[in-house]
Amino acid sequence: MKVFVTGGTGFIGQEVLKQLFAAGHEVRALVRAGSENKLPIHPGLDLRRGDAVDPASLAGALAGCDATIHLVGIIREIPAKGITFEKLHVETTRNLLEAAQSQGVRRYLQMSANGTREDATTPYHQSKWQAEKLVRASQLDWTIFRPSLTFGAKGEFVHMLADLVRKLPVVPVFGDGQYRMSPVAVEDVAASFVAALAQPESIGQTYCCCGPASLSYDELLDAFGAALGKGKVLKLHQPLCLMKPLVNLLEAVPRFPITSGQLTMLLEGNVCDPKNWSETFGITPRDIKEDLRAIFAS
Repeated sequence: MKVFVTGGTGFIGQEVLKQLFAAGHEVRALVRAGSENKLPIHPGLDLRRGDAVDPASLAGALAGCDATIHLVGIIREIPAKGITFEKLHVETTRNLLEAAQSQGVRRYLQMSANGTREDATTPYHQSKWQAEKLVRASQLDWTIFRPSLTFGAKGEFVHMLADLVRKLPVVPVFGDGQYRMSPVAVEDVAASFVAALAQPESIGQTYCCCGPASLSYDELLDAFGAALGKGKVLKLHQPLCLMKPLVNLLEAVPRFPITSGQLTMLLEGNVCDPKNWSETFGITPRDIKEDLRAIFAS
């Protein structure tokens, strides 16, 4: 199968490409000028220079492909640079759907996010919901995946928390640290995208992708501490009544580590029941505690 992929240079995208090649598929990857070196050299890789926000660059780009995998996404907006949820989540999805339909590519896989819903309160989840609505309204054979917080050896999430645990004698925590999450392995997320290409029963379905364990944020920090050989992590819980106004004040500063929307999503938690997803695609979700030990032992 020849698969058109957007977002292939990203954390999840690179794993999707790796598994597509391992399964014997050919890939035509859309890349912006200057990003070509982020992709592996592979005989099955065909580069197409362009940008999913620019419909003109998609003209003819999908011709001859059998499926489209749309992975473009951001977690933080930078409006001054034109980087917004509306543009990267909604407009790119509209552009890809129109290109797929006009160029005869019926199979379409979309990456959304766990927590996406009609009554979402954050701009991130609202934009993901708008993108999902566009996908569902299309005439394509679509499947939507909603990964939870995704981890892996090369992921920013793992390196960020590891740095906090390694370098700080006491790790600051927003609120009580009891909000829960079920991190999912990047390998498992990628495997489901690849498997869906050969599973027509997944057409018209939406799958939430989570790991097997539900951990509080405090428990997650302790898992990092154990994997790094530091034992239980000392934590300083910051009152939300003080932290929320501070985040609102400083979120526009690019170097400030969190936005008000990200804080809201953190406090909401990020869990789901992975049974339907894991059984459909024959995946036994990897446990983050076990994977962390392997990551830091290597």
